[in-house]
Amino acid sequence: MGNIELTKAGTPATENTAGTDFDLVIRGERILTGAGTVAREIGIRDGKIVAIEPLGNNLSGAQLIELSAEEVLIPGLVDTHVHVNEPGRTEWEGFESATKAAAAGGVTTIVDMPLNSIPPTVNVEALELKQDAARPKAFVDVGFWGGAIPGNKKDLRELHDAGVFGFKCFLLHSGVEEFPYLEPDEMEEDMTEIVSFNSMMLVHAEDSRAIDRAPNAEGDHYDRFLASRPRGAENVAVAEVIERARWTGARAHILHLSSSDALPMIESAKRDGVKLTVETCPHYLTLLAEEIPNGATAFKCCPPIREASNRELLWKGLQDGIIDSIVSDHSPSTLDLKDIENGDFGVAWGGVASLQLGLALIWTEAKRRDITLETVLGWMSARPAEIAGLSHKGAIALGNDADFAFFGPEDSFVVDVDKLHHKNPISPYQGKVLAGKVRRTFVRGTEVDFKTPHGNLIRRGEA
Repeated sequence: MGNIELTKAGTPATENTAGTDFDLVIRGERILTGAGTVAREIGIRDGKIVAIEPLGNNLSGAQLIELSAEEVLIPGLVDTHVHVNEPGRTEWEGFESATKAAAAGGVTTIVDMPLNSIPPTVNVEALELKQDAARPKAFVDVGFWGGAIPGNKKDLRELHDAGVFGFKCFLLHSGVEEFPYLEPDEMEEDMTEIVSFNSMMLVHAEDSRAIDRAPNAEGDHYDRFLASRPRGAENVAVAEVIERARWTGARAHILHLSSSDALPMIESAKRDGVKLTVETCPHYLTLLAEEIPNGATAFKCCPPIREASNRELLWKGLQDGIIDSIVSDHSPSTLDLKDIENGDFGVAWGGVASLQLGLALIWTEAKRRDITLETVLGWMSARPAEIAGLSHKGAIALGNDADFAFFGPEDSFVVDVDKLHHKNPISPYQGKVLAGKVRRTFVRGTEVDFKTPHGNLIRRGEA
């Protein structure tokens, strides 16, 4: 087979390939591996990457695909913050539409949040209902988070044993009545419980008391809505999470960080050894409060999109390693719930639908900042996979699932909500010109054709 590439450990980058062909071979000048973007041939068998060799070694397989000169083969994105909403609110989104949108955006694995489905994923019975809904409709691989709410501590271990990747809680009203929030003492109690089986607590970190004392968001002025969700509410809640994680030894994950004020205390906690990870989202990294028109409720999300100076500090937090990952927080709703007709930020549902657009959004901004595609994929694929414990995903590496996207980094397109796979055609990105386009997506070595779902349901410890 010619000169075989060596891994960092000095072992050949092939697995039992001698004398056998592959199901699929992908060749190209630009394949994003652990060695950077290099010329390679990838051999795939039974949905796994079993060979990575220098271009020119002429691996053979039942199917051969050669990248064009304009394409980069990238690892499929891992989006660990997606609200699919099925069953119960499938008119908001569903597993078919969500996973098609994911695949179209180069996302090959999603982990579904425990709300806003009915019932929420707060016990094993609810998890099984959600799995039954997802199983025949998944175009990408789908895992599940469990929920931590008042009174369900006894269900946490059972959910963990059933394969959820961790538990999400809120520190203020979640927006839906069936998923009540935890007081900080209740969160600490649940953290103590999940330490016993090494799970993780994901926290929507905004302080309920600070929000209660903030100005009312009613009306069509965005600055009024922004004042109703002050940075201080986020900062106080992040501090609570840090200290409760410190006291209990639990793994904690801050969801959708929007306040750059919290970065110094996060950095300090990590330096102290607190088991803390942090994500942010494309809307906080690409949109600006100063540019949001009055009444434009497509931009409403909680915590809110903040000012330009805040955005720049979030980018710095990513580059400094204080923020670990970028995920979508895809939180769709029906058009009427967005109160488009009146544009009232106090009434409209708070959530941005961006599952299909995340890579292009971040790549557009990253290019302007001279940030490499490899760095972007670290934030959007490798690191989310690592945080969730998806050991066979997030990188083009031997033994990993053959999850790929063929990406045209120099392509561009105009966002048209009517052409997205999202169920409801509303987006703050409507009409924006974005750089980079996903041309093809493969999940476990099979190309997504948007007709036949081949995605798997995945469990903690098995993916």
